[in-house]
Amino acid sequence: MKIIVAVSGGIDSVGLLDMLARSGEHELVVAHFDHGMRDDSAADARFVELLAAKYGLEFVGRREELSGASEAQARDRRYGFLFGEADKRQAKLATAHHLDDLVETIALNVNRGTRWRGLASMNDDRIWRPLVSRTKSELKDYAAENRLEWVEDETNSTDAYSRNRIRRKVAPLPDSTKLSLHSLWQKQVSLKQEIVGEIQGSDFPVQSRYFMTMIERGVAIELLYEFVLGSTGVSLLTDQLDRLHLAIKVGRIGTVWQIAGGVEISLNRQNWRIKEK
Repeated sequence: MKIIVAVSGGIDSVGLLDMLARSGEHELVVAHFDHGMRDDSAADARFVELLAAKYGLEFVGRREELSGASEAQARDRRYGFLFGEADKRQAKLATAHHLDDLVETIALNVNRGTRWRGLASMNDDRIWRPLVSRTKSELKDYAAENRLEWVEDETNSTDAYSRNRIRRKVAPLPDSTKLSLHSLWQKQVSLKQEIVGEIQGSDFPVQSRYFMTMIERGVAIELLYEFVLGSTGVSLLTDQLDRLHLAIKVGRIGTVWQIAGGVEISLNRQNWRIKEK
């Protein structure tokens, strides 16, 4: 199987690349995205390019000037590049997300109000995460044992990013706690897949105001989440779903409700519709 390995140059992705290269089980391509957000980011790109050459692997890279972009915008641009390279080569994308990353993501999502879905994060089936059950300390030990070299991203030490603040709280957790969360994550991912499958396989009149008012609230919220996500690509948070459900139940005929940045709905007597902008 052909694998696109996302390598930033940091200890995690360098470790992943070394493990995959040593296994010899896959055809590897090293991919690096330079956000252009740091003065030394070009040096990181050069480091990864030379690392790929050391292993005798193909290297693909892209640089964009994203100074001032949000974390989400930078992430979207990075994954757009990585998925594009994977699609061109009919390959699977591999990332170095580890157990600490998973715990951080769960904490961030729950803090944002994603409800139980926050526990089912990092489950995109387009991405292979072979290190997700291994801790950061294990990866550090591996790098030391194999005398690997990597680069340090200075932005990882600043409190300007919410993930860095969460990381400081997650790091001291005992490995047993992290592994328990990993087990819970696996169960929640499986449960989410079952729920989504049931919703997508059924013909519910989701846009009927009467139907959405009469069914149990928890079921209505899940139906609304999947319908909006499928229609707009927007993942609504708990307070936004509550507002949408309230609008459908009590909103006056002819009114327009702003639900989220990319979602407005209009109401008539019988139905609600997502309003095109």
